[in-house]
This record gives sequence, structure tokens and C-alpha cells, in this order.
Amino acid sequence: MSDKVQVIYECEDSMRLDKFLAGLNIQELYSRTFIEHLIEEDRIVVNKIPVKKSYLLKKGDEIEISIPELPPTEIVPQNIPLEVVYEDEDLAIINKVAGMIVHPGYGIADHTLVNAMVYRWGNQLSSGRDINRPGIVHRLDRGTSGLMIIAKNDPTQSALCEMLSRREIKKTYIAITCGIPHPSEGIIDTNISRSISNPRKMCVSQQGRRAITRYKVIQYYNFFSLVKIGLETGRMHQIRVHFAHLKNPILGDLLYNSHKQVKTLVPENMKHKVSELLTEHLLRQALHSWRLEFTHPISGKHLDIKAEPPEDFQYTFNWLEQYFSLDAKVKDLRTILEENEEW
Repeated sequence: MSDKVQVIYECEDSMRLDKFLAGLNIQELYSRTFIEHLIEEDRIVVNKIPVKKSYLLKKGDEIEISIPELPPTEIVPQNIPLEVVYEDEDLAIINKVAGMIVHPGYGIADHTLVNAMVYRWGNQLSSGRDINRPGIVHRLDRGTSGLMIIAKNDPTQSALCEMLSRREIKKTYIAITCGIPHPSEGIIDTNISRSISNPRKMCVSQQGRRAITRYKVIQYYNFFSLVKIGLETGRMHQIRVHFAHLKNPILGDLLYNSHKQVKTLVPENMKHKVSELLTEHLLRQALHSWRLEFTHPISGKHLDIKAEPPEDFQYTFNWLEQYFSLDAKVKDLRTILEENEEW
């Protein structure tokens, strides 16, 4: 079984196939040698036809990449600190730091959350549906911080996955967006699929899989807003894609927004402040998995777990209060979240 990715070459000028693919910076295509290997095995074709690595792409060419399934690898236990906010014999809930990749993949063998989990819990983890992802029930993007559920045995993992599919695990995020979403409270309901122009990105499309996101603006600023977000589904990059679709991308999300685009929002005399924030303090998307609510699948206990946003998110909130507040009264992030616990 393999994962198929389709790309449309949209440049006016021709470019070698291998050079173009290497420049896409797709995690699964982790080296030029690996790309050449896939081309030699006819796993990369252009317009449905096998080609050589030196093939010169023309505008409109359709590239199809069949990425082979990742072979099982031995997970190396690594002593990486984990913040565990809840734990019992069946599951744990951790507060993932921004910048940590969840599990090994092509070109990434270690220093992931799974490596840290195996060090801490050893074989006290579910074997998982994928041998390279023991204990993993759901994922967070590398640049997203916050709460994740870890399964310690297969029955718990199976039950949690079923609960996710039935939308019985309530996941609430907080984010800082560029601009203010309109309306200020609503539901985004679209299909999401992989972008054919940039396989690193997802996009709203007519095909794809249904994705539903609830949101509510809980604090307004000049040019920005603090938003509470509820996930009804769990698609790849769902929150980031949906808010980019609203024309209110997540602050700091360079995949779906850029420093230049953020600076166009603010007055000339504040552009340098935006540059300082995004190059020295907020080096990822301002998105945090804040709260998890669900009934424990084994014990029946009701769990309602929250994790305070990390330092860079708190800094960005204070930055907004200092430079873009709509009134003179200084707000406290914890107070705002406590006042907006309910929808």
C-alpha cells in the first residue's frame, strides 16, 4: 500500500523533474537519492507515463508520486522531557511542546514525541494500528502546542478511536488570527484535500473529506483576534486551512500566510513590531490545544483537562494587549479563558 500525491507543474519555465521535487520540501521525499530511487521504480510518473529524472517539466504537467509505505522501524527510547497532566493505567494526557514532531516518518527517525513516550512508558503503550506510532490516538502539527491523549493498551486505543469518530471527545483550541473572522461566531463546514499545487499544504476543495470547525472570537484587537475553536472532525491542518479560507489565517503560520501578508494589516509605524514578533518570539503558528473533555472509555470517569498556553503564546497575547488593544484596560489571558469556558 502506498500514499499517492498529485502535483500540477504551474511554472512557465521548464525545470528538471528531480530538481523540482527536491525543492518542494515534502517530508516523505527526504533526499534527492530517495527521489531518484522512486523515479527509477516508476513510482513517480508524469502525465501517467514513466520518465527519467532529467525530464524537463512543462506548465500543466501532472506529476503523480506513489510514496511506499514506511517500513517498520525500531523506536529508539530517548530521554526527552514530557509534561504529563493526567495519567492512569489505561491512558495519559500530555501537554506537547511546539516544535516537537509526533512520530517518526521518512527522514525523521528520532527526537519525536513517540521516542519520548517509549522512553517513559516502554511497552506500556498500545501497539497501535501502525508499528511506528505506539500509543498515538490523534496528532498535533509540529508547530501546535497543547493536549494530546496517549493510549496505554489496545482496548483503550480502539475505544478512543471510536469515540473520536463519533465526535465524543470534545477538543477545544485557542488561536490568534490575522484580522477578525466574520461572523464573530460560527461553523466552517467544507471538504479538505491535499493541494495539487503544493503537496505540503491542504486546501478547501469540492472533493476531499468533510471538515467541520466551530469558532468564537473571545477577544478583539485592532487587526487581530483571539479565537476559541472546537473541532468536530480531525483533518490534517484543519484549523489552519479553515481560517486561511476565511481570509483570517493563524498568526505565525508561514505555510498558509507570510510575514509580508501580516505586515500589510498594520500601519507603517507598526510593521517593525510585527517583524520582531515573528522572527524573535513567535516562531510557529499561534495555535494551542487548550482543553479536552470526554468520558474515560474504561473507567467511565468524566475528564475535563486544560493546559495553559506556553510562553510564546502568552508573549504574543501580551504583545497584542500592548500595541493593538481596543481599550485601556489590560486583560489577562487566563481570565479571558475562564470567562469563555462554555460556548
